[in-house]
Amino acid sequence: MIDKLLPAPVVTAEAFHDAPVSEMFPEEWALVSGAVPQRQREFGTVRGCARSALAELGIAPAPLLPGPNREPQWPPGIAGAMTHCAGYRAAAVARSAEVRAIGLDAEPHLPVEDPGVVDLITLPEERVQLRRLSAAQPEICWDRLVFSAKESVYKAWYPLTRRWLDFEEAHVTLNPSNSTFTARLLVPGPVVDGRELTEFSGRWLVGAGLVVTGIVVMA
Repeated sequence: MIDKLLPAPVVTAEAFHDAPVSEMFPEEWALVSGAVPQRQREFGTVRGCARSALAELGIAPAPLLPGPNREPQWPPGIAGAMTHCAGYRAAAVARSAEVRAIGLDAEPHLPVEDPGVVDLITLPEERVQLRRLSAAQPEICWDRLVFSAKESVYKAWYPLTRRWLDFEEAHVTLNPSNSTFTARLLVPGPVVDGRELTEFSGRWLVGAGLVVTGIVVMA
């Protein structure tokens, strides 16, 4: 799916079934040895996806360990992102000389069950947008889509800033005509190549029971 979502020079890999946990490096296994089997499998499989994508860039297999805020620590010179949800794992990588950051998120294509959660993750203007889009195209779970978009925003934001970004600190506008979205930052943005970013632009797709969003910050 995500090969249709993210542009070159980003390399992607995905899996709809989990690999054996034995394919993990010992350092990775040590982090999840006490977790439930589902967590072990998703942790290992998504890293297998990442190693497959890295191999296309000529990067030898190595442990991919999380950083202090659970962010993936990529090999030197690499930008990337991982995502996993029920029945799906994916990773995207690129050389940081060409791509400064990648945001990637996948979610089940189901409505957000708790209205309180929608209020927590969206701004009032976004909720107006969601009502309008839901009336026009009820077959799409727009609330889940905006949640996924904001997750991708954070994953693109964090490597550039090393700071947290709350849900209410970015305003997402969804464009159903071309399956894109724009996230306008409501806080000072990161400086990338001498210019302050004031927004992120991304794409989304719905299929195979999933909603997937992606952002690429080019050099």
